Amino acid sequence: MQFSALQIATILNGRLEGNPDTRVHVISKIEEAGEGSLSFIANPKYEEFLYRTKASILIINEDLRLTKPVEATLIRVKDAYGSFALLLEKYNHILSEQKSHLSGIQQPSFIAPTAVLGKNIYVGAFSYIGEDAKIGDNVQIYPGSYIGDGVQIGKDSIIFAGVKVYHHCVLGKNVIIHAGTVIGSDGFGFAPQQDGNYKKVPQIGNVVVEDDVEIGANTAIDRATIGSTIIHKGVKLDNLIQIAHNVEIGQNTVIAAQTGISGSTKVGKNCMLGGQVGLVGHIHIADGTRINAQSGLSKSIAEPNAALNGTPAFDYKSSLKSQAIFRNLPELEKRVKELESLIKQLILEKERI
Repeated sequence: MQFSALQIATILNGRLEGNPDTRVHVISKIEEAGEGSLSFIANPKYEEFLYRTKASILIINEDLRLTKPVEATLIRVKDAYGSFALLLEKYNHILSEQKSHLSGIQQPSFIAPTAVLGKNIYVGAFSYIGEDAKIGDNVQIYPGSYIGDGVQIGKDSIIFAGVKVYHHCVLGKNVIIHAGTVIGSDGFGFAPQQDGNYKKVPQIGNVVVEDDVEIGANTAIDRATIGSTIIHKGVKLDNLIQIAHNVEIGQNTVIAAQTGISGSTKVGKNCMLGGQVGLVGHIHIADGTRINAQSGLSKSIAEPNAALNGTPAFDYKSSLKSQAIFRNLPELEKRVKELESLIKQLILEKERI
């Protein structure tokens, strides 16, 4: 499959610099691109590759100033990263349409008699769909998946291989769940007893995943003790994330891998949590909060759009200053000792006088 520079510029509403007939047939990283490749630059640290890449077409920001000649045909856009993502989406859509659409029910698989199946669905081999489950139109359930009793899955959703959705959980429309993820496992609820043992607290709630959510591989989202654990519309979760019982994740929040969120914590809308972030239970995170990777948060954040870092997490810029001071402590200690020694010498000299 080939595309010309003119076709790409038209799709992206970009400005061409170079040969409009230049053609590409592969998408590559700029540092690895060869003849016939399409690539992009959005991060300034990769700008050096702009002048030595072998890519045939490059997407760049419209305000990027060139300091040397560039061999590739350029397409200038307002947002190179966003435009490249749009192009990948369209490219992937074309590839998907070229493939035969999966449909039908493969055997062996089990579908309960009371389950309700929509039109044009796909159920892969060795899958299980329980009693009273409701599967919407165009849903794809890949092999080895478990859909429990009373589960609802909205239309156009994709459940990849080995996903487990426990009883009475609800998935919205256009939800994507990647392989190995578990939705609706029991929340971690155990009541300590006088004899030192722990008594399990029944987890009778469910998980509600709203429309347009994507959940990465091997993520676990626990069902609520009472009520629902809620993942709101447009949330994007990475691989290997733990979300505990009764947590609520606000609309369009994104969370990176290995993050853990303890029970009953409420995360606001449009938040960004880096990898390996930890949140304690029963706190509230304001809309637009950004938490840097490997940070630990132990209290609520009331002010919207805060940027946090460290453990315990606090203001991002202040934390960086603190880290710089911490790194310099050995040198500061040395200087303090030198000053103390100098002061002692001055005192002794004064006493002699």
